[in-house]
Amino acid sequence: MLRVYKAAVQQTLDILFLPEGREFLTSTDAVSRDSADRTVIAWDFQSAAKISNQIFHERYTCPSLTLHPKESMFVAQTNGNYMALFSAQRPYRINKKKRYEGHKVEGFAVGCEFSPDGTLLVTGSSDGKVFFYNYHTARIIRTLSAHKEACVSAIFHPVLPSLLATCDWAGEIKIWQ
Repeated sequence: MLRVYKAAVQQTLDILFLPEGREFLTSTDAVSRDSADRTVIAWDFQSAAKISNQIFHERYTCPSLTLHPKESMFVAQTNGNYMALFSAQRPYRINKKKRYEGHKVEGFAVGCEFSPDGTLLVTGSSDGKVFFYNYHTARIIRTLSAHKEACVSAIFHPVLPSLLATCDWAGEIKIWQ
């Protein structure tokens, strides 16, 4: 073990290294008797110091974070049934004009991912569907009825980008072309 990073007594839902590896983000969910803190925290890798915990302040947790493969942007999947777009550079501002909406999360830890060329954003949905969004317009360009249970992950093959793997809450895995 090299370092330990501790924000507070809370649950960490996802971790995302930013380009160059000097910083990383965590998505957290902390609930106490008096408050709930659901946020994205930026950390300095070398010093273990918190850079910012003011990145995302809505009432929803973010079970999944994903980095755009070509641009300095990242997306946070929210339990509010939308994905939010952020700058991957300080001060990590949210793009308030662009939201990826239409899929359902409904408490599941649904993942999201960019296509290798960065033109598509794909996510599962609690209704078993897979949603494909145009990254630039945030519009749904295709849906796929993939599973009977909640589709919790959809991921592109790293070498064969026309292949997509999906899995559902019940453990079923499918490969699509």
